[in-house]
Amino acid sequence: MLSIGQQVIAQWYREKNWEQFPFQKEMEEAYLSGFSGLLNAPTGSGKTFALFLPFLADYINRYPDTYLTRRNNGLLMLWITPLRALTNDIRKAMQQACDEIGLPWQIMTRTGDTSAAQKAALKTKLPEVLLTTPESLHLMLAQKEYPKLFHSLEVMVCDEWHELLGTKRGVQVELGLSKLKALRPDPSPALPEGEGRGGVRSLKIWGISATIGNLEQAAEVLLGNNFPADKIRMVRAHVDKKLVIKSVIPDDIESYSWTGHIGIKLLPQVMEIVAKSKTTLIFCNTRSQSEIWYHAILDNYPEYAGIMAMHHGSLDNELRLWVEQALHAEALKVVVCTSSLDLGVDFRPVDTIVQVGSPKGVARFMQRAGRSGHRPGDTSLAYFVPTHSLELLEGAALKQAIKQGIFESRDPILLAMDVLIQYMVTLAVSDGFRAEELYAEVKSTFAYADLRREEFGKLLEFITNGGKTLAAYDEFLKVEVENGLYKVNSRRVAMRHRLSIGTITSELSLRVSWLSGGSLGTIEEGFISKLKPGNVFWFAGRSLEFVKVKEMTAYVKKSNAKKGIIPSWAGGRMPLSSQLSAVFRDKLDEVAHGVEKDEEVKALRPLFELQKNLSHLPESHEFLIESFYTQDGHHLIFYPFEGRLVHEGMASLLAYRIAKLKSASYSIAMNDYGFELLTDEDIPIEAALETDDLFSIENLLEDIQHSLNANEMARRRFRDIAHIGGLVFTGYPGQTVKNKHLQASTSLLFEVFSEYEPDNLLVRQAYNEALAFQLEEFRLRAALQRINKQSIILKQIERPTPFAFPIMVDSLSREKLTTETLEERVAKMARQYGAEGVKAKEKEGGDKKFSARVARKRGF
Repeated sequence: MLSIGQQVIAQWYREKNWEQFPFQKEMEEAYLSGFSGLLNAPTGSGKTFALFLPFLADYINRYPDTYLTRRNNGLLMLWITPLRALTNDIRKAMQQACDEIGLPWQIMTRTGDTSAAQKAALKTKLPEVLLTTPESLHLMLAQKEYPKLFHSLEVMVCDEWHELLGTKRGVQVELGLSKLKALRPDPSPALPEGEGRGGVRSLKIWGISATIGNLEQAAEVLLGNNFPADKIRMVRAHVDKKLVIKSVIPDDIESYSWTGHIGIKLLPQVMEIVAKSKTTLIFCNTRSQSEIWYHAILDNYPEYAGIMAMHHGSLDNELRLWVEQALHAEALKVVVCTSSLDLGVDFRPVDTIVQVGSPKGVARFMQRAGRSGHRPGDTSLAYFVPTHSLELLEGAALKQAIKQGIFESRDPILLAMDVLIQYMVTLAVSDGFRAEELYAEVKSTFAYADLRREEFGKLLEFITNGGKTLAAYDEFLKVEVENGLYKVNSRRVAMRHRLSIGTITSELSLRVSWLSGGSLGTIEEGFISKLKPGNVFWFAGRSLEFVKVKEMTAYVKKSNAKKGIIPSWAGGRMPLSSQLSAVFRDKLDEVAHGVEKDEEVKALRPLFELQKNLSHLPESHEFLIESFYTQDGHHLIFYPFEGRLVHEGMASLLAYRIAKLKSASYSIAMNDYGFELLTDEDIPIEAALETDDLFSIENLLEDIQHSLNANEMARRRFRDIAHIGGLVFTGYPGQTVKNKHLQASTSLLFEVFSEYEPDNLLVRQAYNEALAFQLEEFRLRAALQRINKQSIILKQIERPTPFAFPIMVDSLSREKLTTETLEERVAKMARQYGAEGVKAKEKEGGDKKFSARVARKRGF
């Protein structure tokens, strides 16, 4: 027997001529039964309504006679999204559903784009449903008497939870939830289902996530440590979402680039796809790449002017909003974009996705592919465009991983002390907090389950008197203690803190504006600082002449120049994920055994034949090292196929261990497939391989400390930590502190802490983050263990192989002293070594095999 709420929702579905999917019915049953948990559903499957409509049904069940007339209910649902762009689309869908059902509700948003007047209105009266971001939630917690805002709250939903998990913004969500749960009484068995002590309904918590490798853990992180296990439900949408993936294969693979990251050579093939499609999104991995592709299309296909646009995170919000509205209105034929359009904005006219270059992750590609055919039952069509030859193998690996359901896990962040410090001051800015109560709340989160009371005490000491080191400086004495209540009494401290709430840190950006008025977006200070008045650069799809910088704004005017500099942004290239790299190695093993089946791999046969003739094609049980000499020196190239971050750490580690046998200075270069050690002296690699130490995990952390400038890496991480933890103030709106001054301030603090307070929690966090995020120490350890079980093939070769050539080009781009362009030097290398038809002449005794010892038991 359906409840009245379920009947109303079922009638709404019938009127829309929509079918309620089984997972939506399961979600409805779970929600109405009082469960919290995680909804796993692919994009475009109806996941927003799967959670929102049961919430409406629950409300109608409680007020069957008055639900059409009840108003001013207070905030009932809080919906958290990772992107501001998501809120408008979701708000419209929710408001339409409420209007059609007859509920006199308001659905509103509160983000960084919300006007000051709207924010002021929200302080006095909240709608029934509010869509917001993690940062805006914490700004609400920073308001005086904030518990009144959440007095009637029944459910909090975290949309796209997989995007927040494993980030400090996700930790913000965990902390915010810990406070919201504390404001609501715990469920009590003595009261009716879903009721709490005092007859107040307990808070439901639901997350919505795409498929990742650790969904159960994702739910655990969201709900926290003390959530009743019998009230948790996982709902999975087993929707048969059809996905067609096609690779764009170069006509002549033998002449296609062995290295690169642009892929413009395949522009004609891509534009054939665009011409046949209704609307196409061309995804690029970086903002610079999107600018390059946009201009290439405009230059070569001018007929697309007016029906083409660009969308990335540095463009002005109004420009991005216009693009999104134009997509909805079917006014655009093609949009060149980045991850700014990854998430669940519903662009139904989009029927085709083009991914330029490897997305480096299976889940990321699935997310982007889901932008096409964005409705239940439709087919998603995605094309993979390689930017160099070997990326075709990544394309084959990508298709295989999706077929096998292999997705990346998102590892949660633990003990982020900078985020906790910021949160503690946020609560002190509003109504204050009591130490033991807050410690219990914080301990209930997954992120801080292992937080010791001693560490919490150090944080309390830090925010009240600056800790051991900064007690003499008034600016660090932010919080006062009055009768056990920790509170900020200074209006100046409170204002500066509210301006600093958030965990997104990046290079300092300057706004780009026309001399005549109007904004185009933002560009990082480092790029603008290199420009002189009169220089031309391309940005937001326009040719711009730089005029001047004034008060954190770079003023420009229109230029008619056909050539200009493309801006570069920090962030660089994404590393290959561990899941995709594992499938990549499997595909390479198929090649080595001659059993390749994929069209991408078959197309690469000439390249693999050349690799085999010059050197070796490693099988899954083999680890390949190539050694050769050029006029630049002695080259050693290793091929772990583990991603550039792991290779960066492994290269330095092996260089340090080899140098124990013979002192030498090494130049290091790497890509996602391998890394190079280059020196002007002969490298004793045979002797190093005959020891047990080269790939050992024994003394790994100690050797990493010696082989890398760990102090400098930690210093770089500390800059962001200091920003989030409130040690430095980045400035008021329009009066931002210069980047070099921030760097100097954080470097000085790092030095002071390191010398006088070596056990400082923020410094310790900086070293941990350097290992975890910059070097991916866990993956490095696992890679070494794998290599230690393989047979090592050392090939003495005469010239660079197809595998080696891209790494050597990477090393060219790092050298600074030259009068030749990178393109000229690469062309010279290609002529010197020969790129096709080369037959290898192995030296006598040059092919050596080393049996690697079995890895010792993992230790720290």
